[in-house]
Amino acid sequence: MTGHRIGSLFPGELWKSAVRESESESESESESESEFAMTSRAIFVLILASPSVFCQSSSIELTVSQITHGPRQHFFGYIGQCRTIPWSADGHYILALEVGFHDRMPGPDDVADIVLLDTRSGYKIEKLDRTLAWNFQQGTMLYWHPRSAKTQFLFNDRDPTTGRVFTVLYDIEKRQRVREYRFDDTPIGNGGVAQDGSAFLGLNYGRLARLRPVTGYPGVPDWSKGSDAPSNDGMFRVDIATGERRVVVSYRQLADRLRERGVDVRGTGLFINHTLWNRAGDRIYFFVRGAWSGRPGTKINTPCSVRPDGTELVLHDVHIGGHPEWAEGDLLIGRSGVKQVFYDVRKKTVVGVLGTPQIFPNPEGDISLSPDGKWFVNGWKARGGTRYVVYRLADRLSARSPSFERGKYSGELRIDPAPRWNRTGDMLLVPGIASDGTRQLFVIGVHVRRSE
Repeated sequence: MTGHRIGSLFPGELWKSAVRESESESESESESESEFAMTSRAIFVLILASPSVFCQSSSIELTVSQITHGPRQHFFGYIGQCRTIPWSADGHYILALEVGFHDRMPGPDDVADIVLLDTRSGYKIEKLDRTLAWNFQQGTMLYWHPRSAKTQFLFNDRDPTTGRVFTVLYDIEKRQRVREYRFDDTPIGNGGVAQDGSAFLGLNYGRLARLRPVTGYPGVPDWSKGSDAPSNDGMFRVDIATGERRVVVSYRQLADRLRERGVDVRGTGLFINHTLWNRAGDRIYFFVRGAWSGRPGTKINTPCSVRPDGTELVLHDVHIGGHPEWAEGDLLIGRSGVKQVFYDVRKKTVVGVLGTPQIFPNPEGDISLSPDGKWFVNGWKARGGTRYVVYRLADRLSARSPSFERGKYSGELRIDPAPRWNRTGDMLLVPGIASDGTRQLFVIGVHVRRSE
């Protein structure tokens, strides 16, 4: 999968203005508060723009359709990998998971079917494989292989006998697994794929199941559970072509660096979440965490960055909230205070603001930048449902979606907004509760309409 540098998409000053603080944006932006009831096979249309847009010659129209249906539950999962795109390279198929329940966490023996949704045949479902390594927040870390995104994808699985987790490379033309990445001494699963398709980051999902259950896989052994900060566990890099594995950064290294900052790590099991390669593939951003369910005030939640070869490990003082997303180069998009900001990982400072608090009422929400860097979406929880703001960087045109039902699920069973772009930046895949109470997938179409 290839992409464009975001800066190249805009003439010099236009890109700079997309990063600069938007002081000129209207502070009295209006919005429709109409709520739309989600019903099976229904289509909804919402046209919404800020006052500054009405003097322009175009507006955004959002169309919403339900593409999967009960009685089985369907979902995709995580946005915690840069350019998480459920669609194949040719747009023919969407990857998803199918399960028979969604009112409890999966157990070690609960299977999720890995399915293809055929976009050319009314989203007809075809079952390809099964996995024992999944959860409702992350799914099974589905990801189309960037070097063969038309035919191959990665997912995680667990050996039913040993319980050890591993990563699978699957080929849809051959309808079979073409490789499994198994490491018996340190069983790890995919935690993030490099944009050039060279490697994926590996994590100990047994450790996550013990210390952060919503992100782990029940039944996976945690080989490092005897140590709060082991030297043989942390974030790994696995070469997709050769299968070679090495540690990028260990928990021991992170504990030592935290102590240097005056952080008490005694008796605290460290774990890593949100391992994000940047778009250029030369830097990784992640969070080292600890005491997630411990005493108030003891929680560790430190943002870090590192080169893929393990050099230039930095523990950042500025915490960019939410699920951050990479923009161009060393720029991250995330939350600082009430603003959606650009954070320069190399300079270690906020360098600009995206939109305004009126456009993005909750910058802590799940965010995603389109593959070509032209569009941005923020999904947040509001009034018992989930809503999305779609925003065009070139001219700050924006629109809000109707509300998607997310039920009363919370904690480990919560339904995160997790918006995922298609490859052409005109569709989003999102989750929601359908009218029959099942968990299903919906597509938001993004259309720019010229004003008459």
